[in-house]
Amino acid sequence: MRLVLVAAMAGSVLAVAAPAHAAPGLLVEERVYVESAVDSDRDGRLDRIALDISRPSGTAKVPVIFEHSPYRSGGNNVPNYGVNVSQLPQEALFGLPGGPADGPALVKPDLPGWLDDYFVPRGYAVVLGHSLGTGPSDGCPTSGDQQETLATKAVIDWLNGRARGFNSSGGLVTASWSTGAVGMTGVSYNGTLPNMVATTGVPGLKTIVPVAAISSWYDYYRANGLVVAPGGYQGEDADVLAKYVDTGPRNCSAQVAEITAAQGRSTGDFTQFWRDRDYVPLASQVKASVFVVHGLNDWNVKTGQFAQWWDALGSAGVPRKLWLHQGGHGNPSRSTYQSTLARWFEYWLKGVDNGIMREPIADVQRESGSWATYSSWPQGTPVTYYPSSTGALNRTPGTSSVQSFTDQGRTIRAGTLAASPAASNPNRLAYLTPALSTPARLSGTATAELRIALPSRKAANITALLVDYSSSGSPAIVTRGWIDPQNRTSASTSEAVVPGTYYTVRFNLQAKDYVFAAGRQIGLVVISTDYDYTLRPNGGTVVNVDPGASRLTLPLV
Repeated sequence: MRLVLVAAMAGSVLAVAAPAHAAPGLLVEERVYVESAVDSDRDGRLDRIALDISRPSGTAKVPVIFEHSPYRSGGNNVPNYGVNVSQLPQEALFGLPGGPADGPALVKPDLPGWLDDYFVPRGYAVVLGHSLGTGPSDGCPTSGDQQETLATKAVIDWLNGRARGFNSSGGLVTASWSTGAVGMTGVSYNGTLPNMVATTGVPGLKTIVPVAAISSWYDYYRANGLVVAPGGYQGEDADVLAKYVDTGPRNCSAQVAEITAAQGRSTGDFTQFWRDRDYVPLASQVKASVFVVHGLNDWNVKTGQFAQWWDALGSAGVPRKLWLHQGGHGNPSRSTYQSTLARWFEYWLKGVDNGIMREPIADVQRESGSWATYSSWPQGTPVTYYPSSTGALNRTPGTSSVQSFTDQGRTIRAGTLAASPAASNPNRLAYLTPALSTPARLSGTATAELRIALPSRKAANITALLVDYSSSGSPAIVTRGWIDPQNRTSASTSEAVVPGTYYTVRFNLQAKDYVFAAGRQIGLVVISTDYDYTLRPNGGTVVNVDPGASRLTLPLV
């Protein structure tokens, strides 16, 4: 979404009528440049990060709500990678050829978005930052690494008197109006930046509200050794994103070239490049509370992102709250979202005991649109199902056998491959439970374990779909997961696949909270190429599956 900043008139003063709930006094808006500890554009001076600030005037100190973003100056027209390939690049690994004006000014709240309109009259300052290498900020975009983290941290340091800030004339500016208590929020990349900064344990960051946020960039652009795209952006990668948000006057071609070289589209492996952009192992360093918000149907920032972050925060003893809604990539449509966010910030930034921390920890929007509360999340207990050569999905293991299908995922989408499960289809395998006698709630992360062989190839996409089947109507793909057989033992290391040799591949599907209604059937559909997510090699790759040595584990309540 392109945001256009409204410039404040330098030196002008405008009295505005304050709403009944507003803090007394006029409102101040100003631009400040905070000096960070990084020099990402390598020009010999520390990068300065541009902030647009809206706050009550007067001498009273106020807490701060901070939203950082790479998108405030729009984006560049950057092509994505082509995903139709003659064969997967992994084939080549083992011997086969690959194919505004300066402030301050007293005005009404008029920064982009709704945060200043809502929170400044309620006694907060709102800071909208331009992230590293974007718009008026110095530096080069680095797609989620430590430089971007430290550049964002500098803003919180400035709000607490530990970093230097400047106006456009170079004069020093302090945040004398700040209490030092900071809460961060934002959606997507704007929600990922709070996750990143929280892992530094920076003093003053009291809480974050990441919405549809990334916790590991590897899991945004990769999956168990495969190049897997965010939903709706086939062919995007870390360097494409860096080019898109590189909206300043700097020449960042060298830095982007380094990202291109290090991101590893030819292997899909979890390398140091991705370790530098994985925040989950750093959850123990988080000192702020966390209110996680995510859409259960978000296939851009997939649900595994919030689930692994949520679990790690819980293991670290971080105070937390969770909202899962039925929408996709964005804020919930729940009418109480703003007021709940206000209560959350009121508790953590102003110290008002309003009872929010005594409420149930998890709110989940059910398929009907209603909301349910739970004392914990996830709540499922592992239940194992076993595919059979008859097409059944049973609670008891079957006997070993060989079934085969041929990949045609370049031209056939997953939804089509999942249809008509009882009919013979040469391009997929399908296994169904009997009709459910009672509803079954899936709550957590499902796992597929498949015994597979590639008769004539050394690489292939392997995709598992969990499907809700009814006796009438179209099937619904509930969740899915992907793996590269070359990464069967580790996402970090590719190992050769010997054609015709059977291997066990075990991988997670995306986390979910979903109710299969009574009378429905739970289906496991195994395909190769997933048109909307994986690379698309030429069709014709044969995949053998031994259903008797395979299994599906579902976290059921």
